[in-house]
Amino acid sequence: MTDNLIQKKGESTWYVRLAVPADVQKAIGCKVLIQSLKTGLRKEAMNARLPILANWKAQIQAARDKRVNRGEAWKERLAEDTQDFSKIFRQLKTDVALGESKPTQLDIDPADLEEFRKFVFSDTESGRRRQAEADAAYAKQGVDKELALHDLAHKALLETFGELIAYANDFSTPETEEMQVILTTPSAYKPASPITTARIKSFREFRESRGGAPKHVDQQVGKMERLSDFLKKEQLPLTFDTVDNWLKSLNRAPATLSQYLMAGTAFWKWAIKYDAAWREEYKDKVNPFIGHDLPQGGGSETAGKEREIYTRADTLKLQQAALDNGDKPLADLIALGWYTGARIEELCLLHKESVITVDGIKCFDFPKSKSKASKRVVPIHPSLLLTIDRLSKDSTDTFLIPAESADKYGKRSHAISKAFGRLRTAAGFSKLHVFHSFRHTVVTELIRADVPDALAKELVGHETGSVTHDVYSKGASTAQKLAAISKLPTLTA
Repeated sequence: MTDNLIQKKGESTWYVRLAVPADVQKAIGCKVLIQSLKTGLRKEAMNARLPILANWKAQIQAARDKRVNRGEAWKERLAEDTQDFSKIFRQLKTDVALGESKPTQLDIDPADLEEFRKFVFSDTESGRRRQAEADAAYAKQGVDKELALHDLAHKALLETFGELIAYANDFSTPETEEMQVILTTPSAYKPASPITTARIKSFREFRESRGGAPKHVDQQVGKMERLSDFLKKEQLPLTFDTVDNWLKSLNRAPATLSQYLMAGTAFWKWAIKYDAAWREEYKDKVNPFIGHDLPQGGGSETAGKEREIYTRADTLKLQQAALDNGDKPLADLIALGWYTGARIEELCLLHKESVITVDGIKCFDFPKSKSKASKRVVPIHPSLLLTIDRLSKDSTDTFLIPAESADKYGKRSHAISKAFGRLRTAAGFSKLHVFHSFRHTVVTELIRADVPDALAKELVGHETGSVTHDVYSKGASTAQKLAAISKLPTLTA
């Protein structure tokens, strides 16, 4: 029957038939698929069978894909849930044995509870067995009865939980058997990586609860996810040597690899302190993320190289390129960078209320961002005053630089920063020329104009490193700062 056609005994009609592979019979719901082709002519049946066979084979492949995509994650979740159930019921039994049993307050709809009860004691072989066990438990007296009922509830919960999971996921027979082993002995399941999904989730929640910046938390979590994937792929334990091999496989700059090690150490310290199972498994182990001699080389072509500064000619070239592209906001942002040396996000957060007057001088009031020194008042360069007046007048949302919606971390500069990167590349500048290079430019120009080092740092929001200045001094006067900032070369003729 290589053509998948059959005729039933006593019938002239042709049928198409396909045996379902054993590994997907449960998912498909039968061992054999068969359908009438409603014709007695073999030639017609040969053509009619093709789309039906194609559809069946697609169903079989989809069932297999579903199992492949399911991967190992369900085993990890099941083992963790089973362990949680066991802890709860052990505590309940302890309370009963100590005479401290209290009425359980269930936040469950009575109707749902009744449906679950019907499922547990259904008219099936397993349901009738559980009913008999329940009758035996109720026949006991006192504490023995309560303990027996807790055992019964624990067992029934795990059994029905497993049945529901197997049904909902179309588990194959081997998967169902493995699921039953995990339900019976959750500790028998050993995840391919100790850095499990649940642990990563708990680590994230811990870091967030301690006020970690969202972007920083995402970066640390992402690094641990990549390490976990490496452990699974290479089937390696979490050791110093494994971490060393992982670092070498990343092909990143030493500074970046240091960040991976810091993320690993943060995860390790959290797990040792707050994860009981981890603490038990690694109690005699040394943190595998410390003591590494980082491999040199690799990483980006700019790793370890100093950023280039923009000259006046460079800046005029970039401004004109932005205007040629019809991007006036980007041209204005470039001017702001040239005349202030401020960080791109600081400039994108400036709004009309950020323009203040101090001692009769118009200034930018920069709020605190990266450090205490970043909170500063900087006079507006005389050549920038008309631009700021125009931006304030044209603003539709109070911000001086219009921007697309902020990224998921609330950064307003995300989109315009990308636009600047594209503009810089198109204009022929290297990757060592970034927007942050304007800070280097401004500091360089101020120093070359004989502006005192402490005042130059005060204008761009750097700490001086001097206790006398940073702690006790109130800084330069507004007039002194204006005189200094005015020494920056003008972009206009």
